[in-house]
Amino acid sequence: MTATAEVLLRRYFELAAQPDTAPYCAQFADDATVEDEGKEHHGIDAIRAWRAEVPPVSYTVHSYEPGDGSCDATVDIAGDFPGSPVTLAFSFEFDPDNRIRSLTIRP
Repeated sequence: MTATAEVLLRRYFELAAQPDTAPYCAQFADDATVEDEGKEHHGIDAIRAWRAEVPPVSYTVHSYEPGDGSCDATVDIAGDFPGSPVTLAFSFEFDPDNRIRSLTIRP
């Protein structure tokens, strides 16, 4: 794994576990897209609204697979939601400024 991919993913999951969503949203490109539970959220405002609906959770990252400008991670998520904990696949694409261009979360 490249150091950049490791740093970016570590930062993502550290910020995702925090209650303050401003630093979390700042890691996304202005025109980023997040796909979660079969729904797409386009742009920072939509991502902020989506994130506001996510309950507090904890993340346990099991693996990273870096690619060229992308990275996939297998993650356990635990929290106060039905079916907790769950294992999900996170697929990231990054822009040249190392901001998240797209994030897809799937079972």
